[in-house]
Amino acid sequence: MGVDGFRPAGVVAVPVAAANALGRSLAILAGMMLPPPAHATHVDTAIVFAVDVSASIDPTTAALQRDGHAAAISSPEVLATIARSRSGCIAITYVEWSSQGQMRLVVPWTSVCGGADAQAVASGIRNEGDKGYGCHTYCATSISFAIDLGVLLLESYPGHAARKIIDISANGTNNDGVPVEESRLRAIANGCTINAIALPEVIRGIPRDLTRYFADSVIGGPNAFVMPLSSPRDYALALRWKMVREISQSPSSPGNTMLAHR
Repeated sequence: MGVDGFRPAGVVAVPVAAANALGRSLAILAGMMLPPPAHATHVDTAIVFAVDVSASIDPTTAALQRDGHAAAISSPEVLATIARSRSGCIAITYVEWSSQGQMRLVVPWTSVCGGADAQAVASGIRNEGDKGYGCHTYCATSISFAIDLGVLLLESYPGHAARKIIDISANGTNNDGVPVEESRLRAIANGCTINAIALPEVIRGIPRDLTRYFADSVIGGPNAFVMPLSSPRDYALALRWKMVREISQSPSSPGNTMLAHR
C-alpha cells in the first residue's frame, strides 16, 4: 500500500477559535509522519472521508459507516472507475470528527491504484474505525470543523490532485464551532468540493430532511451533491456510486443533478 506522509498545511484563513482547534489537529497529524508513497502522488482525485463520530453515533451506526466505506472503496465498480482515470490512481484519507478540535486520523493519505491498495485501506477502516461505544468527553457535531479539517488535510497532501473533495458523512446538523456556511466558503475558496451523505435520523431533534439541510448549508464547490438515504441498508451502495461519480467527473464537467445538487 502506498502511504503518503504529511507536510505543513497551506494557509487557510479561519477565525481564531477554529484556528486554535485546527492548530491542535495539525500537531496531532504532524506526529503521524509516514514513509513516502510507493505510488505516484499525482492523482486525478484526492478524497477526505470525514466521518461523524459524535455522541449520536451508536455502535450500529458506527458499523454502518465503517463497513460502508470499506466496502465502497474496495468495490469492483470503484476500482474499475479508478483504472479508467487518467492517472489510474486516487488518494484517500479517512478521518473521524465530532466537536470542534476533536478528531482522529484512521487512514493517512494513501494512494489507491488497484485492488491491493483498496483492500489495505478497507482493512484499516474496518480494524481501526470508530466502534460507536460512546464519547468520554463532550462530543457535539461540528460539521464546520470537519470541513476546515478537510481543507487542512487536502492542503497537506504531498502531491497534486486535479480534484479535491471533502466527503461528509453525518446524521445531524452543525451544533458546535463556527457557522458551517463560513467553513463552506473557505473550502470553496481553497478549490475544494464538499459532498455529503445523510445518515438516517436516529435521535429526536434532527431535521427529517437532513438532505435538504446539507444541500442548503453544507455542500459546495464544483459538481457538489448530497446522497440521501431512505434506509440504512442503502448506505454502502450509495457510497459506492457516490465514489464512482466523484472519480469519473472531470474538474470542468457540469455534473448532473443526481439527488441534491448545489
